[in-house]
Amino acid sequence: MGIAADIAIILVAALIGGFVAQRLGQPLIIGYILAGIAVGPFTGGITVSDTHDIELLAEIGVALLLFALGIEFNLRTLAAVRLVALLGTPLQMLLTIAAGYGIGLALGLDSAAALWFGAVISLSSTMVILKTLATRGGLGTLASRVMIGMLIVQDLAVVPLLIILPTLTNPIDGLPELGWAIVRAAVFLLAMIFGGTRLIPWLLRQVARWNSRELFLVSVTAIGLGVGYATYLTGLSFAFGAFAAGIVLSESEYSHQALSDILPLRDVFGLLFFVSIGMLLDPQYVWANAALIAAVVLVISVTKAMIFVGVSRTFGYRDGVPLAVGLGLFQIGEFAFVIARSGLADGAIPPSLFSLIIATTVLTMILTPLVAQAGEPLVAWWHARGDVGRHAAVAPAGARLDDHIVIIGFGRVGRYAADVLQRLGLACVVIDEDQRAFDDARAAGIPVIYGDASSPTVLAAARVAQARLVLVVVAAAVDVERIVRQVRACAAGVPLLVRAATIGQIDDLQPFAVDEIIQPEFEAGLEMVRQTLLRLAFPPLAVDALSDAVRDERYRSLQRQEGDLAHLAWLRRARHALGIDWVTIHERSPVADRTIGSLQVRRRTGASIVAILREHDVISNPGPDDRLTIGDAVAVLGTPEQREQFRRRLCAAPAATVADHPGPPPTGVL
Repeated sequence: MGIAADIAIILVAALIGGFVAQRLGQPLIIGYILAGIAVGPFTGGITVSDTHDIELLAEIGVALLLFALGIEFNLRTLAAVRLVALLGTPLQMLLTIAAGYGIGLALGLDSAAALWFGAVISLSSTMVILKTLATRGGLGTLASRVMIGMLIVQDLAVVPLLIILPTLTNPIDGLPELGWAIVRAAVFLLAMIFGGTRLIPWLLRQVARWNSRELFLVSVTAIGLGVGYATYLTGLSFAFGAFAAGIVLSESEYSHQALSDILPLRDVFGLLFFVSIGMLLDPQYVWANAALIAAVVLVISVTKAMIFVGVSRTFGYRDGVPLAVGLGLFQIGEFAFVIARSGLADGAIPPSLFSLIIATTVLTMILTPLVAQAGEPLVAWWHARGDVGRHAAVAPAGARLDDHIVIIGFGRVGRYAADVLQRLGLACVVIDEDQRAFDDARAAGIPVIYGDASSPTVLAAARVAQARLVLVVVAAAVDVERIVRQVRACAAGVPLLVRAATIGQIDDLQPFAVDEIIQPEFEAGLEMVRQTLLRLAFPPLAVDALSDAVRDERYRSLQRQEGDLAHLAWLRRARHALGIDWVTIHERSPVADRTIGSLQVRRRTGASIVAILREHDVISNPGPDDRLTIGDAVAVLGTPEQREQFRRRLCAAPAATVADHPGPPPTGVL
């Protein structure tokens, strides 16, 4: 079956590898790479027949990943890190090439091979970093923007490297080719800026008018890959062209739907990329040269990490950002394979060095998510050492930070909470380390502190110990427990409400004396069931009793509540003992044109009239002298039996029934 059979083998192997990685609590990309090793040409057994075809498909995964990245991260987002990206990245690459040159000489390479080796290790992996950041919820942080900015410039530098390195032996022919490549790149970028920003949104607008989801998906995919191919024809990177298309599309009103549609394709083709990386690794070569490979991996990883840390600090970044960048970008990137193949074809890289590069690159990629996971406590500790002044940026000036509410996280939930609290006139302050969220909160006039909420310094800037309440509404599960632990360490007695990222995290949060846990998916599902049962005419009290029983079982850790919280929980369970019916007064109703006092509603039925809807006016809490007129919608408060007594004794059955009134609902529940 050819490539179809190969793809089937890869998908099954990736499924098994991903399952094992998930069960072991490791990132999925490690499982994918190990699956590639298992079905690669060096291990025997079930093997992919044509690795070259899979590598070609994997290039689509890289292009789609960068296309989606371009949609998510527009130029305004990356503008804040333009200096370290445009100036720091060339500096980092030169320093890494110099270090790699020294490492190559130490390995016994000649000067030309050592220089190629330095160029190979100067690049980091865009694919691995983006997947790692997305998995760990790190996209949007300042460190992630620095990394992405530097990776983009690195990817742009691949083409000049491929031209410059061969010119070392033939500079007369190479320099004009480099100049021509620069001209082609400039023409392409200008065409995208002045033409693409008009043509692409217009094209999607026409497609969207046809209301065909399938055609919209095809159009989005064709734009990303088509522009990438056009870029390839100009001599630039195929993946960079897809990224440029994403940048253009990010300015369109259709960007959100485009991103939603492209994500499944990105993940499937991205899987092929990671499996193809694993297929390049020869386990027998690694075993025979384990000591050499381990030494090279260690030296390169430490050297690159130190260079990235130094460059980041040189451009003014502090408080854990340089360390996070160093721990993120220490690996060798996927474009190293392109450069290594070019050097092998040129004769500058011997086969033994090519094998060493392949093994080192794959192993550093495998180590990346593990180092990111293990390095989080170290980054948090380093981040906490920073000065409070570098974290705190509170707006507007003069915001009252006493007996206030601290909202940690300014995503969708945090925005809603802050908006409602502001409307109620309650003082609040937001903490977030996402620059976009920080800017949005400041633009909305909400007091906001930029920083990592797991840092005691940042929490001190928010005066969390003096807070009235703390809401933790961050979305990433890995951040929730870390933040809750630090909040409890800084403010043990402050009420703490936490959004659990997953159902399983409810149990994980029990040891931290959390006062209330809300799990959005669980609450939404429970409310859907509740509304379903009510629509099916189940008794409201029975439905609420069931809802409370399920909720109490899920949030069983909160059964320790005492005092006011326990009283509120009891009120929540009892709130449906009373309800409201809306009753319309018809012309034959015996209560029409009579005052409320003359009807003696409380004495005769036990119910109370609490509101009258008259045309577009609402009379709340009407008195005994208010008169009921034909067409009024009357809100009757009481138990189900009392409301039934009102309808039966004071309203003639044909004349007044529960109304399907356009204003309030026919039957409301307190």
